[in-house]
Amino acid sequence: MTGVAAMRRALECHAKLDAMVWHGQVSTHGQLLHRMDQHLMWLKPQGVSAGDVVALDGDFSPAAVSLLLALAEMGCVVVPQARPKEARLQERMRVAGVQWHFHVDNDGNVATRRREVPERHPFYQQLAGRGAAGLVLFSSGSSGLEKAAVHDLGALLQRFQKPGRSWRTQAFLLFDHIGGLNTLFYTLANAGCVVALDSRDPDAVLASAARHRVRLLPTSPTFLRLALLSGAHLRHDVSGIERITYGTEPMDQPTLQAVAAAFPNAALQQTYGLSEAGILTSHSRAKDSLWVKLGGPSVETRVREGMLEIRSPSSMLGYLNAPQPFTPDGWLMTGDHVLTDGPWFRILGRASELINVGGLKVHASQVESVILELSDVAEVRVHALDNALTGQAVAAVVRPTAPPGNGLPTRVRAHCAQRLERFQVPVRVVVQQAALHGERFKKLRNV
Repeated sequence: MTGVAAMRRALECHAKLDAMVWHGQVSTHGQLLHRMDQHLMWLKPQGVSAGDVVALDGDFSPAAVSLLLALAEMGCVVVPQARPKEARLQERMRVAGVQWHFHVDNDGNVATRRREVPERHPFYQQLAGRGAAGLVLFSSGSSGLEKAAVHDLGALLQRFQKPGRSWRTQAFLLFDHIGGLNTLFYTLANAGCVVALDSRDPDAVLASAARHRVRLLPTSPTFLRLALLSGAHLRHDVSGIERITYGTEPMDQPTLQAVAAAFPNAALQQTYGLSEAGILTSHSRAKDSLWVKLGGPSVETRVREGMLEIRSPSSMLGYLNAPQPFTPDGWLMTGDHVLTDGPWFRILGRASELINVGGLKVHASQVESVILELSDVAEVRVHALDNALTGQAVAAVVRPTAPPGNGLPTRVRAHCAQRLERFQVPVRVVVQQAALHGERFKKLRNV
């Protein structure tokens, strides 16, 4: 059974169970399937056909999710979007060669717009040749260019045929993010329920988790730190949360230990995924450990010169707008530096985040972890600073927990001097009141 067909079968088998909570309204798996069939009847008269590239702009609503599944069953190439600003949307549609733009509003209404595209990309022709649905995911662009990764959607869905645990899950990661889609597909395939959010403010997220009896909270290290600093976990009953998964960026030890203490009833699981390869099966060494095992069915990993590489049947076909990151023997070069301890990995960060101080390598995440030990630092971004003597030096931007942050730069440098080598200590520390993360609650590094 194909991955797309298996998803329909899962909805049929669990027809009477809750599938989604949207603005407080519950939809069952059967209702979601019925809406999917309504979309299929509507799409063909509109002129949409197999192989068409469709931008689907929406959120985790029954209307948007059922339309996504209908487009997959038709064999279209879906380009999910989480309501970006118009200029960003237009650029993404240009890069992806979008032929149809569907906008789904909060009431479930679908606005359609046809676009003319001069020619189809060879990747799309490849998908059409084997009758496969496609998926285009844009990277966050937090470290530079937003890269457009093309997937065989059926191959991605195939991995969800293996039975898993049924979770009532908070849809924290976005509709256009590999982590958000992984949450959606896994939950629906295993008779679970996806609880959508009106806001990703810490109070709104944890209030929703308490109100809707959420058991699984997938999120990011940045969000978890901000949630703890806000005290939201003390204002809402979070005792029902059984598991918190975190990914999208490296976790720091101070935040992980604080989360473990604040959520004593919850297991903590580090996840690892890429827009280019999907989410890998992972297993944390311990609740407060940054070491993790990675793999999954038919997934291979290897490390060359400290860099993680992956070979997986669910890896993308390639990028639409960037050089292809594959080795000659078919391994995906993730760009992530890792340490190894037998079968365990510790993710240090992207190669692009390395700072070369006179030939000595500094990982930005290592310095950030030390700075986050200070209780009055909410966020930090460490980056390279041009230096005439050493080529580069370490610099940091910090956002304090409360203004004005007087004396904070001096205390940051003094603390780093006690905990780090001299070449790792920031030579410049700038205090900034604006957030250092984007809409995906991932640190922005290309600023």
